[in-house]
Amino acid sequence: MRSMLIILTFSLLLSACSPSAADPVATAETIPTETMMDSDMDMTEEAMMDSDMDMTEEAMMDSDMDMTEEADHMMDSDMDMTEEADHMMDSDMDMTEEPMDSDMDMTEEAMMDSDMDMAYQGPEWAQLELVNARTGESFRLADLAGKVVFIEPMATWCSNCRTQQGHVRTAMESLSGEEFVFLSLSVETNIDAATLANYAGQNNFPQMFAVATPEMLNALVGQFGRTISNPPSTPHFIIAPDGTVSALSTGIHSAEEIAAQVRAAQGGS
Repeated sequence: MRSMLIILTFSLLLSACSPSAADPVATAETIPTETMMDSDMDMTEEAMMDSDMDMTEEAMMDSDMDMTEEADHMMDSDMDMTEEADHMMDSDMDMTEEPMDSDMDMTEEAMMDSDMDMAYQGPEWAQLELVNARTGESFRLADLAGKVVFIEPMATWCSNCRTQQGHVRTAMESLSGEEFVFLSLSVETNIDAATLANYAGQNNFPQMFAVATPEMLNALVGQFGRTISNPPSTPHFIIAPDGTVSALSTGIHSAEEIAAQVRAAQGGS
């Protein structure tokens, strides 16, 4: 019995000195280790999350910058296209406006010519073209519509014609304004304009001079007869402002008679 008590006492002592008594210490040492591991994991995850966020933000920023640059490029491209389109529109407008102005000018000119032709009731031969011996400019008797036109068929070799033309010069001096036109029309169809102009200058005749074309002379003979092609008879006639043609007159008339004739034609138009 005593030996059993000794053994039990010894066992208790051993038990008190065994490592089980140090469990709280071991537990105390183990807990901080796990806590540190958890802390390290939290820190690692947080660092990874922060890193991912930084990388994501950087990627987003780079993407935004790329998108912004691309948008700027697209805007620049749109601006270039817009400027090019504006330039094309301006060019089209310029090209469109220029033909419009040209068309308007041509239309107005055609309308004016048409109105003059419709208003003028003169003979067909008044539409034939003549050339001013002094200026070389072409004209038609129809172009003189609205004016009194005194026409004297003549020849450079005809002395009676020179006398009559002298009276015409005096009559012109007594008439004022631009409503009267005096034309010496050479029936020498083969004479050149320079020779006729020289004849007018040598005799100091101020009236207009022109060479009748064969077509014009034939038309005048058809209306007035052969007398009109006989310069020594000093034929002459008058076209009123409305195109009405007088009868043919012959013989030398004074300056006063010529002035009276053209005034009468003006008042009777």
